[in-house]
Amino acid sequence: MLSDATCCQVDIRYPNDLGLLNDVREETEKMIDVLDLTDNSGKKVRTYRNNARKDYLKVSKLRKKSKKVIRRGIRKQLQYIRRNLGYITKYETSHGKKSTEIRACAKLEICRQIYSQQNGMYRNHIHSVKNRIVSMNQSHIRPIVRGKAGAEVEFGAKMTISVVNGYTFIDCLDFNNYNEQGILEQQIESYKKRFGCYPERVLADKIYQNHGNRTYCNDRGIHLMGTAPGRPSADEKLQKEKKKQMKSDERERIPVEGRFGVMKRKYGLDCTMTKLEKTQRTSIALTVLVLNLDRTLCPAHPARRIFFCLAVFVERRRIDRYLCPYFQGESVISVAA
Repeated sequence: MLSDATCCQVDIRYPNDLGLLNDVREETEKMIDVLDLTDNSGKKVRTYRNNARKDYLKVSKLRKKSKKVIRRGIRKQLQYIRRNLGYITKYETSHGKKSTEIRACAKLEICRQIYSQQNGMYRNHIHSVKNRIVSMNQSHIRPIVRGKAGAEVEFGAKMTISVVNGYTFIDCLDFNNYNEQGILEQQIESYKKRFGCYPERVLADKIYQNHGNRTYCNDRGIHLMGTAPGRPSADEKLQKEKKKQMKSDERERIPVEGRFGVMKRKYGLDCTMTKLEKTQRTSIALTVLVLNLDRTLCPAHPARRIFFCLAVFVERRRIDRYLCPYFQGESVISVAA
């Protein structure tokens, strides 16, 4: 069993605090327009949206932004949002939270959460918070720190897969960041449910090779890739055998990295275009399904020939020119015969 984890990035604008607060301010202004809020004199409440827009553009259009300038821009946007949320809260108090208009404003709670998080980070001079929201339209997305050269932080669902005999299985899919070393036991138990026995070997990178996972695998007679902790053995012959086994395991683990490359480059998993949490989960699952179908219907597999033979009988036409790479120029009719 080959195991590894990756991040399935989604199509969102790279988040920054000022841009996110501007989105929240514009959303609260739309809510005020929908609710048609007025003050005691019967006039529409003041939102200062033109001034707020100018203050946002004044900072966002700067080529180089100092920390002081960014902090000042964030403070102004927080003030505008606090005023708008105050109007909406006052309306809720007088008309009730279950009013039709309030229910129509589905993003109100998201706006409040973002304001609370950003206000707390601004006042405490910090840049991280638990369950941080980075997108108005996709509030379930969380920043996942990967520490890679190309992208230190990625945004999307984190997925742990296992590859057995060329077929890929999703063992864990979550939008919150988690440590994949704690998923190994779950993966092995899922393997037993699928195939009725424990795997003979588990090939995974160093993050999986902790003491708990080693003890779990040793108790069940499973070989876990990696060197055992402690001092190396004095027996040179034994050391050479271990190094040879380690290199062999590293070569055999390469296909799991290839699965990620195929899913992201060939099937578009590097940028998931769906928006909702459920549709994103479905899109990722369908990508893995298509990957497994491609493995089953490989050119050397008999099922691929059967598939194209059925296409001939259904479509009632010859499709020889599309099959030259698979049948080496053979006619589909001859293959069917």
